[in-house]
Amino acid sequence: MKLYNTLTRNIEQIPHQNSVIKIYLCGVTVYDKSHIGHARTILVIDLLNRLLRDADYKVKFVQNFTDVDDKIIKRAEEEATSAEEIAHKYIHQYQKDFDRLNIIQADKYPKATENIAEMTRMIAELLANGHAYLTTNGVYFRVSSFPEYGKLSRKSLNDLVAGARVEVDYTKEHPLDFALWKFTTSRPYYPSPWGSGRPGWHIECSAMVEKYLGSTIEIHCGGNDLIFPHHENEIAQSESYSNQRFAKLWLHCGMVTFNNEKMSKSLGNIVTVENTLAKWGGNIIRLFCYSVHYSKPLDCREEVLVEIRRNWNTIENCGWELRLAAGTNNPDMLETMIDLSRKTFEKFKNALENDLNSSLALKIFLQFVTHVNKLALSNGLSKEHASIVGKAYYKIMDLLGLKLVDISDDEAKEVGAMIARRDHLRAEQKYKESDVIRTTLLKKYSVELADRAGGSFWKKIEKCNS
Repeated sequence: MKLYNTLTRNIEQIPHQNSVIKIYLCGVTVYDKSHIGHARTILVIDLLNRLLRDADYKVKFVQNFTDVDDKIIKRAEEEATSAEEIAHKYIHQYQKDFDRLNIIQADKYPKATENIAEMTRMIAELLANGHAYLTTNGVYFRVSSFPEYGKLSRKSLNDLVAGARVEVDYTKEHPLDFALWKFTTSRPYYPSPWGSGRPGWHIECSAMVEKYLGSTIEIHCGGNDLIFPHHENEIAQSESYSNQRFAKLWLHCGMVTFNNEKMSKSLGNIVTVENTLAKWGGNIIRLFCYSVHYSKPLDCREEVLVEIRRNWNTIENCGWELRLAAGTNNPDMLETMIDLSRKTFEKFKNALENDLNSSLALKIFLQFVTHVNKLALSNGLSKEHASIVGKAYYKIMDLLGLKLVDISDDEAKEVGAMIARRDHLRAEQKYKESDVIRTTLLKKYSVELADRAGGSFWKKIEKCNS
């Protein structure tokens, strides 16, 4: 299994230690609702997590919440509440949104505010070994003390200074030196050996990686906007602290734009996960985020999501064809079904194992379900055929984190009885009465019908506003 490593600029075998793979994902700063860009990164890591677990690796996955930050404090002031309340509110919203996206839970979701002691301990060590220094404004990391600074972004100190928006602070030794601890007496603040204040953003992740995963991890993830300065600074302070390699492989996801524009509050084009879920549903968001290779930019447009919905409709139909299969068994089709399923799954998994090529994997899956749907329409699938094809179908669905809407046996019986009644009314050309049943099925049970020569095909769908 291979991934592109931002650090080496090569596609490499995924590293592991005795089949254990430790993954850290830089999580969200909880001052607002999560947007579709956050969703893309987390869904890519969820796909990786599922693939590794399927290959019998033991994955230790940690994703943090930054719950102390100037943006959180500003939002608290605007809403006349506390930073703690703001953080709690948006952590709850995050968990609600991503549960609906069928994300495998991380082993740990540490909060920055829970790990202040670990941060001050790391800062104290960096001060003691000369990698940090004290000023009247706080404690800063001394970039010149780490000769490999810039190795992730592949830029020199001069290039980084020229290209960065560096906050002017005349107490710093070098423009790129970054804050480990910032003195303040405005709430929230925390005690430290050097004075009350708040931690710098970068030290949070280094301290939480060290605490929950150790000095060296296999994979560190995030959006490519974090390469510099966040991840560059994490490397510098972590490796200066431990004298060990921080992360063996760095995975970065491309940005999500909206109609080819960067999403920003000033443009009013932020696409939240909550709103997208309400309009399109979780399966379509997952398919959208996997439709382009994770490293490339992904543009969010209405027409793209409409096309993705058509693809999901094809995938969904296949699942219900398999569930409701009641055709005549054709022994001559048995080997064809076995061969189709085996080859499809092999090609699908090979695509994902080659740097998570999700767009190719989806293409292979769509060809498979389209073929199965055609067989179902022309010959009808027997339960035996459906069982064979279903093994590949549900395995792929699980790896992609896609889910058909559940229906209980009792509900299925009620729906079946109503459809039988509707078919009888249609046979008597009582179309007005039959349309009432169709409407009731959709509104009460979220069941969608398609009329066919042999009777009605039905499926239960996710409720959305689109």
